[in-house]
Amino acid sequence: MAAYKTLEIEHADGVLTVTLNRPEVHNAFNDELIAEAIDLFSSIDAEATRVVVLKGTGKNFCAGADLNWMSRMVSYTRDENVRDSSKLAKMYALMNECPVPLVGRIHGAAIGGGVGLVSVCDIAVALEGTQFGLSEVKLGILPAVISPYVIAKIGQTHARALFLTGERFDTERALRIGLVHRVVDTVEALDAAVYETVTQLKTSGPEAVRECKKLIAHVASHNLIDAIPYTIEAIATRRTSEEGQEGMKAFLNKGLAAWISKN
Repeated sequence: MAAYKTLEIEHADGVLTVTLNRPEVHNAFNDELIAEAIDLFSSIDAEATRVVVLKGTGKNFCAGADLNWMSRMVSYTRDENVRDSSKLAKMYALMNECPVPLVGRIHGAAIGGGVGLVSVCDIAVALEGTQFGLSEVKLGILPAVISPYVIAKIGQTHARALFLTGERFDTERALRIGLVHRVVDTVEALDAAVYETVTQLKTSGPEAVRECKKLIAHVASHNLIDAIPYTIEAIATRRTSEEGQEGMKAFLNKGLAAWISKN
C-alpha cells in the first residue's frame, strides 16, 4: 500500500485503520489529502480487508476544508471550482461506496466536510462533547457536495434545520438524528466501542456484509416495484453461495462458520 503524507495507514488482522494526519489544522482537508484519499479508497482489497476504521489524530476528527486551500478558491474561475469540487465529490463517493464496512471514530469536532465524512461511515461512534456543524452558509456557500450523504443519513427535516442555520450541535442531537450511532464518555470507551463494532462486523460473513452494502444502496435508490426483483435475486444468490451454505449449516449444526473460527 502506498505511503501518504496526510493519511496514516495501518493494516492488521483484516482491519484497515485510516487516520487523518493533519493535526496542526484540525485534520482539515486540502487538495493533497483529497488526492490521497481517492487513491486509497480506489485500491482497497476487499478480500484482504474486513473493516475500515476512519479516525483523526490530535484534538479533532475533521474541521472540514483547510483555510489555506479555501483562500486559493476565492480567485478560482467557475471551471476551476468545478474541477476541484469534482475531486471532492469523487472522494466522498468512493468512501461511501467502500466495499467493506467503514467505521468512524469521531472526537473533538466534525465541521462542514467533517460531517460529510461522518455521513459516509456505515457506523459512527462519537466521544461525548464532540461538536458538529454544517456551517457553510455562514460563509455564504453551501454544503453541496456532502449533501447527498448527509441527507441520506439524517433525513430532509433535520437537514433543513441544520443546513439553513449553520448552527453547532452536540452529540446528543447527533445521536438523536442518526448522524452517529453510539456516544461514549471517555477516550478509552471510544476505542473500546470501535473495537466492539469491528469485532461484531468480523463475526458476519464477509461476502454477505459486502452484498448487504450493495443491497442497502440499491433499495434506497429505487422504488418498491424495482427493488423487489433485486431483493429476490439477492437472497437466492446468497442462499446458494458457498458462504451462505456454510453459514446456514453451521447455524443448524450449532457450530461456527469458518470466518468466525478464524478470528
